[in-house]
Amino acid sequence: MPQMQEISSVQPRDPAVAKAMKPRRFKFVNLPFVLVISALVLIGLLVQFSATSFDSDYSFSRQVQGVLIGVILMIALTRFDYRALSGYTTLFLIINVVLLISPLLPVIGHEVNGATSWIRIGSFSLQPGEFAKVTVVLLAASIMARYGGRLNDFREYLKAVGILMVPFVCVMLQPDLGTGLVYLVIAAFALIAGGANWRFLVGTLGVLVALVAAVLLIDPVLDAIVGSDVLLKDYQKSRLLVFLDPSYDTSGDGYNLQQAMIAIGSGGVFGKGYMQATQSSLGFLPEAPTDFVFCVFAEEFGFAGALVLLALYATLIYLAIRIARSAGDLFGTLIVMCVVGMWIFQILENIGMTCGLMPITGIPLPFISYGSSFMIVNFMMLGLIHSVWVHNGY
Repeated sequence: MPQMQEISSVQPRDPAVAKAMKPRRFKFVNLPFVLVISALVLIGLLVQFSATSFDSDYSFSRQVQGVLIGVILMIALTRFDYRALSGYTTLFLIINVVLLISPLLPVIGHEVNGATSWIRIGSFSLQPGEFAKVTVVLLAASIMARYGGRLNDFREYLKAVGILMVPFVCVMLQPDLGTGLVYLVIAAFALIAGGANWRFLVGTLGVLVALVAAVLLIDPVLDAIVGSDVLLKDYQKSRLLVFLDPSYDTSGDGYNLQQAMIAIGSGGVFGKGYMQATQSSLGFLPEAPTDFVFCVFAEEFGFAGALVLLALYATLIYLAIRIARSAGDLFGTLIVMCVVGMWIFQILENIGMTCGLMPITGIPLPFISYGSSFMIVNFMMLGLIHSVWVHNGY
């Protein structure tokens, strides 16, 4: 049954909604969407100029290069008709596997912070797991578009979940839990927006909770038997313990959280002023341009600035959801909702961990955190969303 619907997965669900399937010839810009993105990127560059000025390990010019390349790719994807990508489930799956296994190759694989998630050829380095986010979104959207907005067959549901788990399993071989969690969130939003039976979803959530509990219980036993870390690494256990008790490990992850909260609190209502973030400039705040970049922003611009940033994120999510609801086909809707789910999770996790509300992970803040690969991928996601808007006569 579901297989018979694959051909029509990109056809208009409602002729009244999809009143113009051809792209607008002279209007290729969703102005509110572009203005919000421009504001976020400008804030990101300002914060990165400040954060990287005091840390020679990071290059502001590289961040700017990531933005420029990202803008070019966003424009190209905007002009490209996203509907031509529908139905290439197998191709997206193969691309995902190749990207995520490539860092494990002995010649080009490069280890950073305990994870072999980078490839390096000479002076050129790349994080395939970041770029795989794009193909994970396309994979999830193409799978769920086959079912026409309703998935009640349990065997088909298991098949869809099994395919969606492949990128997660591959990235955990590196291992990169943060990126793996992003993949799971993308898959979850695809299943929900794609019309999977709610009983199946609740059952899957129950299984995941049970698996996490089992890992936490079994891991110490396996470590004692084998004599080394088996399921969870020491730093992962430390981050969980710090989340439960912020006073734990005051010289490691607990210290990071304390300094992050000090930076945010010291910003007060209106902040200390641009380039005046003493926690980062004096070296107290770890990984300031990447994981804890929100702390730099909050220290410089205060509570008022943080509210503005959150308002911009909320507006971005709102505009993207409007585009998703107005898409003339399920494939387009799923693409946008998968990206929205990814952004929501990254925003909540990154900001939440700096406040002690979420466990500390290496998940970056969209358009703000340092990383050219990360910036390029976010612009590619924007291009896909904008393509949905352009090719549905929004």
